[in-house]
Amino acid sequence: MNVEILAVGTELLLGQIVNGNAADIGQRLAEAGLDHFRQVVVGDNLDRVTAAIREAAGRADALILTGGIGPTQDDLTREALRDAAGVPMDFSEEYAERLRVWWERRGREMPATNLRQAEYPRGAEMIPNAKGTAPGLRLRIGGCWVFALPGVPQEMLAMVDEHVVPFLVAEAGEGAGVIVSHVLRTWGESESRIAELVGDLYEAHTNPTLAFLASGGEIKLRLTARAPTPAGAGALIAPVESEIRRRLGRLVFGSGSDTIDRIVLGLCAERGWTIATAESATGGLVSAALTAVPGSSAVMRGAVVAYTAEVKVGVLGVDRGVLDRSGVVSEETALAMAEGALAHSHAHISVAITGIAGPEGGTPEKPVGMVCIAWAGREMTPRVVHTVFQGDRLQIRQQACLLALQGLLDLLEAYSQGK
Repeated sequence: MNVEILAVGTELLLGQIVNGNAADIGQRLAEAGLDHFRQVVVGDNLDRVTAAIREAAGRADALILTGGIGPTQDDLTREALRDAAGVPMDFSEEYAERLRVWWERRGREMPATNLRQAEYPRGAEMIPNAKGTAPGLRLRIGGCWVFALPGVPQEMLAMVDEHVVPFLVAEAGEGAGVIVSHVLRTWGESESRIAELVGDLYEAHTNPTLAFLASGGEIKLRLTARAPTPAGAGALIAPVESEIRRRLGRLVFGSGSDTIDRIVLGLCAERGWTIATAESATGGLVSAALTAVPGSSAVMRGAVVAYTAEVKVGVLGVDRGVLDRSGVVSEETALAMAEGALAHSHAHISVAITGIAGPEGGTPEKPVGMVCIAWAGREMTPRVVHTVFQGDRLQIRQQACLLALQGLLDLLEAYSQGK
């Protein structure tokens, strides 16, 4: 069964709201084994919404619309469904009474516009909304089942889980199976280089399929398989994953939700170690990534955002002579920051970052994108590197954060191997 998603709302087109609904629905369709090839966003315009419904209904087995079924004048999905199906609009007195009771129980007078939510295209069935006043709608247009759902995520997702997906699975029959995706996370090589190393696997396999996803300095490899059962899909993925891991080796640092920050915190927790951070150019991104993980309080000892030379000296204890001799952005300063964070926090390991995130402030000797990162630990030889990242300010900061976390992971793994 081929299912499409149509999101209605000018705010989505303007970028005022991110279309997270489509991602959530897509995940549920995949888990149910339902094919999903297309997503469309259209603004609050009756003719354009109607045309989009007709177009999708002409090629898909099912269409899920989100948004545009509220009580205000710009909520046009009901009218668009009516026009696309070529049927009149009916009114449900039963649902109108339900709306009146809903408002009375809250001690408020119902605005007359809410009665629009009791309207429905003839032939449509109302889908209960346990979390709001706008009912969903299910209507057959030609060979396509069309579902209209609220744009409010908590209302929409409850309907998808309780009504839409079970209905579509039943319509698809037992042959639908499941679609399972597994993500491998890599660091340290470009997307093009990763594609070179495993590109033949992309060409050789159609089930599972292989996709490359670049984001936040990581390159993710997504393996997706269809099978009658989750175990069957996993069995298809396993040999391809094994071959990818063999080829990429330590470039693969985790899988699924195993982000670097979670892995670092997990290894520290196992050893009873604590971490301290000292950041300049990244402005606290490393500590934010670590403390965003539940349970990080058992590992994070403290964090300092030392943006100025005065704070580096006064809080972290960086020697003024180091700054005068090597400059604020230097390996020597990064190392002094890491050692200062370690000494003042009494943590087991530390990481420090100083650099030039731009877009201004660079020189020929120290260009925009230059970042120095140092790692220190009790009874360990400190490490320090410098590199020049490409990209805008956000990209440079994100890449620096990821490299800092990767260095912590390397330090922890090296210690466990006695290096």
